[in-house]
Amino acid sequence: MLNPAERKHIDLLQRMPIFGALRDDTLAFLLGLTRPLAVPAGRWFFREGDDADALFVLEAGSATVLKGWEGRAVVLNRLHAGDCFGEMALMDLQPRSAAVRADEDCQALRLGADDLYRLYEHDLEQFTLIQMNMGREVCRRLRAVDESLFRLRQAAAG
Repeated sequence: MLNPAERKHIDLLQRMPIFGALRDDTLAFLLGLTRPLAVPAGRWFFREGDDADALFVLEAGSATVLKGWEGRAVVLNRLHAGDCFGEMALMDLQPRSAAVRADEDCQALRLGADDLYRLYEHDLEQFTLIQMNMGREVCRRLRAVDESLFRLRQAAAG
């Protein structure tokens, strides 16, 4: 039986595409591996180019995704409680492609690559599902970027 705090966290995760269709016991297992993280307003979750080994679930607060371009920071996205970010790090093991800065005091859960490996050892089927979910989410974001690029090119041509 889950306590109210665990139920709240599981409900939060179930609303996110990356954790969709995972069983409650799997989510409870993952929550047992996560580490809470407090990031004060104006501080960084991570910076572009940093080594990447975790994703984050934003429980409270808001943050901005930024990418450097010609010496300035360009806003790519705004994140709010209930958003998940950094999952590319768990797929491609490359340095961070953008930075994430807290706009206000933030509370987040950190799920590392080593935590997912523990899920792999614990339940291969559920591990496979979360990997597929991450792939779908990255593809969804790529489609949105493709559409934006297409529209920009059409506007420039017309």
